[in-house]
Amino acid sequence: MGGPFWARKDEHAWSIPKGEFPEDEDALVAAQREFTEEIGTPPPAADYQLLGAFRQPSGKLITAFTAEASDFQPQEIVSNTFPMEWPKGSGAIKDFPEIDDARWFEETVARTKLVKGQLAIVDALVRHVGEKTL
Repeated sequence: MGGPFWARKDEHAWSIPKGEFPEDEDALVAAQREFTEEIGTPPPAADYQLLGAFRQPSGKLITAFTAEASDFQPQEIVSNTFPMEWPKGSGAIKDFPEIDDARWFEETVARTKLVKGQLAIVDALVRHVGEKTL
């Protein structure tokens, strides 16, 4: 995640692209829009599969999808930015990237990188991949 609160943090400081969407919007359409906004490129053309909905410690509900794609290059991200007063109380508004890095990780490493509230998504992905290999 980007911004000054996450600077120089790595363990349990990464997140999947996500965002809120109205109830009348299709979850996959919203996920693809959020991916484009946060990563700076449309998601790869692929057969997306629903992994499930996951309640976060904050109460937010994340609907996650997975797909196989070989053409996504995480090192080519171009994140959008958000304005925030920084330093807090200074009155100065600065723009920060919403994300500052994107990478592929093996499962064991992903479990140390992702925020703890999103580890259930990794569990669902492992189950999904296991089902595909049966």
